[in-house]
Amino acid sequence: MKLVVQIPCWNEQAMLPLTLADIPHRIAGVDEVETLIIDDGSTDRTVEVAQAAGVNHVVRLRQHRGLAAAFVAGLDASLRLGAGIIVNTDADNQYRGSDIERLIHPILADQADMVVGDRQTDNVSHF
Repeated sequence: MKLVVQIPCWNEQAMLPLTLADIPHRIAGVDEVETLIIDDGSTDRTVEVAQAAGVNHVVRLRQHRGLAAAFVAGLDASLRLGAGIIVNTDADNQYRGSDIERLIHPILADQADMVVGDRQTDNVSHF
C-alpha cells in the first residue's frame, strides 16, 4: 500500500521544510510513503526548497488558481502515482505529521474508506 502525502503550496518556502521534515517516512501497514507538493503558481522559491528538502514529486500550476484547483491537481497526480491512500496537509505546518498514522489507521484497519481530520474550528474564534 502506497501513501502519498500531498501538500498544496502557494509561496510556502519558509515553512515547507518544517512540514516536510515532520512527515513520517515509515508507517506500520504502509509499504511506501511519498510526498507530493502542488505548487500553485508560487513566486518565491517553494519548488527549489521542496526539492532540497527531498520531496518525491512536484506538480506545478503555472499561475495561482487557488486551493481547490491545487487540491484536485494533487488528487489526480497521487492517483496516477499509484496511491492507495492520500493524505492532504497544509504547507504551513498547521498539522502534526505524527498524526498521519492515527488519521489513516481506520483505513488500514478496513473500518473506513475516508477519514477527515478535525481542527475543532468551532473553538477558534478566527475560524
